[in-house]
Amino acid sequence: MRTNIIRCMAFLIVLLLGLSIIPLKVQAGSYDGHDLAIAMLTDPSTLVSSTYWDKDTAGHRMSAVLTSRGSLIPTDGSTFAWFSTGRADLVVATSGGLDPGNERGDWFQGGQYGTPRDETNIQMQLQVPNYMHYLYYDVQFFTCEWPEYIGTQYNDKLTISVNSPSMGTSSYIIDVNGGDFILHANDPPLLGTGYNLYAQSGNPDGVDWLQTTPVTNGADAGATALVSRQHPVSPGEIVTVTVDLSDIGDNQFDSSAFIDNMHFSGYAKAQIMARKTAVDLNGGLVQCGDVIEYDITLSNIGTANQNNNPGHEFEDFIPAHVQYVAGSATAGSGTITYDSGTNKVCWDGSIPAQSSVALKFRITIDNGLVNATKISNQGVVHWDENEDGINEKNELTDDPNINDGIDQDGDGETGDDDPTILTVWSYQPPTTLTETFADFDDTVGGKAMDSYQGQVWFETSAQDGTSNFEVAPIYYYMTAQSFKTKLRASAGPQYWNYSFTTLNSVPISWSCWFACGDSSEAADLYLNFKTSSGVDIVKIKIEYEYVSTALKSACYQARLSYYTSSGWVQLSSDFPGGYLNNGWYNLKVEKSGETSLKYTLMRAGQGVTDQITASLIGPAISNLAQVVWTSSKEPAVCPILFWDEHTLTLLPIS
Repeated sequence: MRTNIIRCMAFLIVLLLGLSIIPLKVQAGSYDGHDLAIAMLTDPSTLVSSTYWDKDTAGHRMSAVLTSRGSLIPTDGSTFAWFSTGRADLVVATSGGLDPGNERGDWFQGGQYGTPRDETNIQMQLQVPNYMHYLYYDVQFFTCEWPEYIGTQYNDKLTISVNSPSMGTSSYIIDVNGGDFILHANDPPLLGTGYNLYAQSGNPDGVDWLQTTPVTNGADAGATALVSRQHPVSPGEIVTVTVDLSDIGDNQFDSSAFIDNMHFSGYAKAQIMARKTAVDLNGGLVQCGDVIEYDITLSNIGTANQNNNPGHEFEDFIPAHVQYVAGSATAGSGTITYDSGTNKVCWDGSIPAQSSVALKFRITIDNGLVNATKISNQGVVHWDENEDGINEKNELTDDPNINDGIDQDGDGETGDDDPTILTVWSYQPPTTLTETFADFDDTVGGKAMDSYQGQVWFETSAQDGTSNFEVAPIYYYMTAQSFKTKLRASAGPQYWNYSFTTLNSVPISWSCWFACGDSSEAADLYLNFKTSSGVDIVKIKIEYEYVSTALKSACYQARLSYYTSSGWVQLSSDFPGGYLNNGWYNLKVEKSGETSLKYTLMRAGQGVTDQITASLIGPAISNLAQVVWTSSKEPAVCPILFWDEHTLTLLPIS
């Protein structure tokens, strides 16, 4: 009874005043999208009413109120609204029964290519508070249509419109043709959003089977940056805000939109974003005596000008362990100076709306620093948030390449406030690196890893199950741990990955001891040495082939070969036929002049059994980035090989 009286009173207030900030009730069984509206709005009291519809007849699964989605978090409050042309309640943007599936996506009416197109739509009536002249919101658009359908009719579209009785209708439209798609599947902001997708084939053109495991050049989804948009309104009026996300051209290749922090403001805002990066002008590792150039970009992404107000607009204290390079500070506009008394760089000037200014200055790193000394540097922008001529707001510069997961400035976000950090390298580059597979970072039954002075130079992929690509325990072949390979074609490729850039060196030789048996069936193991772009440097093959004259218990014996432009060439042991009978061997591949490689095979207790110099088949071994391990056969009884004392000789880069 009391509830009915309250409802009647609310209804009378609406009739009498013509304006209301009380959300309207809806009939039982209907869905008005009220929770979506509340998730978007900073001030829920501005909501008069809302209506929602989509093409999902099974229940409104094309939208959701979320607290997080992968790397996405609310920009205001504890929730945000998520809209999709597919299933908003799923953690991947594709379907097909695999992880995550294919680009056919989800569709609700009209099939893959028919009509009506999938569409989700919410309309809200909002009461504009007194003194308010703009409606703002944060928005980000994600789509599987990038990159293959740029410039085509397949063009999912997000349209956000504000109908103001006094200012007319203004719209923000984003799609794959007109959008600024600066984020791709391999960028951290897409991780866990459902759009960190890669074409399994490595070629994103057309309809693909997709996966979340990175594939070189296979990025198959994209997103805009998270941006703020505004629409003009007038105080006291009721405006209609419409958010519409729809499939265009087909009902496949799903897209989604993040919307949050929808609020009114009394003025056209200035909004400052500050980015800072460092470049070592000496190249290579950051070392004592190097000259570092800091590049700072101050961007006004708002709609009001940032004026040159009293006091500095930018200040950056020179960090410890470095010296400012006299006369190095420059600015694209305004005035930049170095204050030796306070040891800081200062800038004064204006930043018009939707524009940026670039600043630069240089420092020299002190000599005699302890290895791994951290040089941390961060500037601060002082800017006017409310156009009163006073720079009352502060914005820290952040390095877009760093996100330590810590909210430095208390704004609820991480990665937007991390200082630029340099780590000084103050020891000589190594000339030899050895992985024994028995270090603390080598996991028995898992992957191997090795580092030098804290810099990881070697790491294997990890594969369990029947493939056996893993660190083996101490009892195998009387060695304190080794690396076991037991690969069939069905296991797919496995990897030994290398990184020498941070060591300021390049490899000139690769060697490893290995143990093999002489009892198997037809089987093989390939070691393809490749560059970072996948180009072959060296190709090695160990193949178990039938030997009619051998004992039946060992009639398949292992032949070791390397590849040349003329085909495969055997490296022979001292056993009949040059085969590798049961025991330990060492294979070494090393630079021999500028156009050749020397291949050496040794047997434990015997010494060198074969040594051949051959021409390069591709780039030099100094370009080594990984060894790719594969097999072309599927033996029932698969041979196991053990690898140990893996050594590389390096040449420091001058």
